Amino acid sequence: MIKPLLIEIGVEELPAIALLKELKNIEKKYADILEKNLLLCEFEFYYTPRRLVFWHREFKTKQDDSSEEFFGAPVEIAYKDAKPTAAALGFAKKCGVKIDEIGSVQKGAKEVLYYKKELKGKPSAEILSDIINTLIKSLDFGKSMRWGSLKDSFIRPIRWVNVLLGDELVDVELFGVKSKKETFVHRISNFNSIEISGIKEYFEILQEGGVTLFPELRRENILNNFSSLEKDNGITIEIDEDLLNEVVAITEHPTALLGSFDEEFLKLPPEVIITSMKEHQRYFPVFKDAKLINKFVVVSNAFTDNFSKVIEGNERVLRPRLADALFFYNNDLKNGLSTKGLEKVVFMKGLGSVADKIERERKIANTLFEMYKPKDASKEILERAISLAKADLMSEMVYEFTELQGLMGYYYSKEAGESEAVAIAIKEQYLPNGEESALPSTPLSAIVAMSLKLDTLIGLFSINQIPTGSRDPFALRRAVNGLIRITKEYDFKFDIIETLTLLSKEYRSFDISKLEAFFLERLKQYFRVNPSIVEAVLASGERELLAIGKKIEALEIMINSDGFDEAFSTFKRVANITKDIDMSEEFTVDSKLFEKGEEEALFARYSEVSQVKYKSYEEELDALLGLKPELDKFFDEVMVNAEDEKIRNNRKSLIAAIYKSILQIADIKEVSI
Repeated sequence: MIKPLLIEIGVEELPAIALLKELKNIEKKYADILEKNLLLCEFEFYYTPRRLVFWHREFKTKQDDSSEEFFGAPVEIAYKDAKPTAAALGFAKKCGVKIDEIGSVQKGAKEVLYYKKELKGKPSAEILSDIINTLIKSLDFGKSMRWGSLKDSFIRPIRWVNVLLGDELVDVELFGVKSKKETFVHRISNFNSIEISGIKEYFEILQEGGVTLFPELRRENILNNFSSLEKDNGITIEIDEDLLNEVVAITEHPTALLGSFDEEFLKLPPEVIITSMKEHQRYFPVFKDAKLINKFVVVSNAFTDNFSKVIEGNERVLRPRLADALFFYNNDLKNGLSTKGLEKVVFMKGLGSVADKIERERKIANTLFEMYKPKDASKEILERAISLAKADLMSEMVYEFTELQGLMGYYYSKEAGESEAVAIAIKEQYLPNGEESALPSTPLSAIVAMSLKLDTLIGLFSINQIPTGSRDPFALRRAVNGLIRITKEYDFKFDIIETLTLLSKEYRSFDISKLEAFFLERLKQYFRVNPSIVEAVLASGERELLAIGKKIEALEIMINSDGFDEAFSTFKRVANITKDIDMSEEFTVDSKLFEKGEEEALFARYSEVSQVKYKSYEEELDALLGLKPELDKFFDEVMVNAEDEKIRNNRKSLIAAIYKSILQIADIKEVSI
């Protein structure tokens, strides 16, 4: 028999960020618990800041009957002289039955003790309390709290529980709160609890009481409001998806409203205004003709027909925020861009101050400048950019809005008369700062950004601050990804071992191989291809980032081409023949020792292929793999392990020379297809 099931867990307002982080896990955790209890069926999950709701249109009123099988010791051990041993008695006790109820069954080559227990399904109402308690305790929102005299903790206090199977209340107790046939609507509509007769009435009462239960409907309503505001006012609202998700999570009755602020605040850099609105107030910035204007959009949670007071209140709250920002900005402009004081700001214990970091970055940047010789860039501009890059850390604005570091340095340096190249390099020094982030826009900016990342990487490894597991507090993995992207974008050659060895001379001595391994591990994660392709290229010994990327691309194309499977089997055989040969040697092939025409044909074709200068690794690999016909004939007609040692070694040298040429690109035997 089936009935609808409603589970509503009422809480004090949930923090949006914590809820959104766990959101992707909630449904899976609930489904796993249902499956474990033999009650898995379709359901929908909804949330508002004050409730978590699980809704089953059809739910089993009773668990399915099931059975559990037990296998014990071999019969020959379980019984001696027809009497049960301790092994048999222990098995019966484990199964919860008498010894004479235990049977046996053939399992493999032996007859073993066996018992099959039939399990009668329990009524769902009897186990729902355990299911809900297990679920709630499995949810991980980060920080949790205790309230009252309770020892258990949760993200926020539980205030009501409402569990209806059909229209019947199910007895559930959660954190000392017992289930009742009641719910709460929007506080402006009714502050007290409201009794409900059943599930149908529940949904009706929420709707009438100003609660839009479905998150997708709240999102849709907000976006519709945005469209109306844009159309009516000739504006464009910048929609930040993360902010939109947060607003959906903190509202039960969302309404988008247009507010304004004094035009004098438009003197501030746009990013300052936008950051102040988004981070502190959860407002959406407004543009007209692609320029930020003195308007904002707030998504109100008020349940009312008159929003004038709501708009006024939000305008009043925003004004002091922007006034503070303008005060900081003007003060910073008066004080100018200076690094004075950074010598007192500790970068990291063991790595000195931020001023020390600037000096290390300067040396790295000069080394990279000599390596890459960027066009239309001078070392003087590079030096100036490096020397001012961290100056905005001393500004009042960055102290208040740390996420604006670099960006404020850009604005302050321009106001101070610095060149555009210096200003852009300061602004872009932290790029890329994410997987989808933009890259530095000029080679000079790229070198500045690389210097920052390399100093942080080498410095932290030199003091043994190495990421472990999922922990990476200093974003070193992101730094490596950034270096890979920058070198690829600007065609900067970067040999991992050579470059790191050269740059690490300025740091405390440490094991460079650990940093190399860290780079290689990030490469395996960075390239979204068959992992064995990356392994094959790295196994070749290649450590230059650009070449690694091109070789991976070439090998992937070859693997996905028609006929590769057949070629792969041939070259796997080549790899097996050469597995005990030192591939660092130079291989000499003496054509006078050939006894078969197949040897001559293979050598002639290989000589032809190996003397060509190829435009790409793809062409070279294609040509080498094109030796398959000659190799197949060679293997069919020629005995590699000839009795004559000279002939045997000559044949192995020919095969080894071929494989060594392939090994310059990838160790193909590492590929899994």
